[in-house]
Amino acid sequence: MLGSRSRGHQRSTPLNREAAPRAQEGLDAALSRSAEPSEETQKRINALEELILTGLDDDKAQDVVFIDLKGKSAMADGLVVASGRSHRHVGAMADHLLRSLKEHGYGKCRVEGMPHCDWVLIDTGDVIVHLFRPEVRTFYNIEKIWSVDSPHRTPTHQAV
Repeated sequence: MLGSRSRGHQRSTPLNREAAPRAQEGLDAALSRSAEPSEETQKRINALEELILTGLDDDKAQDVVFIDLKGKSAMADGLVVASGRSHRHVGAMADHLLRSLKEHGYGKCRVEGMPHCDWVLIDTGDVIVHLFRPEVRTFYNIEKIWSVDSPHRTPTHQAV
């Protein structure tokens, strides 16, 4: 019954003791990311970055910004932000990028936002890609979090 739950409180879920070792593994992986990557790992990350940026360029992505997070964040080594002209363009860029990543052996990507294609996030593990429609990108302005100036935020006219 809907009225049986008190407002503002959510049911707590019981502790899953089997999940604790997996959580620790995830924490260990995040902590190891902050350490200096091996040369082989660094080559793999550079190849992934190049694959993503080349694919977005081929698909005519607009205002592509790459933010290097190596040594700055345990979340990822790089962040790519790009815009598409419409829902269809954003969806097509995401679909092409996912196919290319799979073909090159980076198939275990997590994807969010594909049904609506206002903002599609593709998490490859080492590089996170944000694909936006221009209005949505301006609204969220995620480059500001990383203090990166991007072309779409630069004023086009100057006061005289």
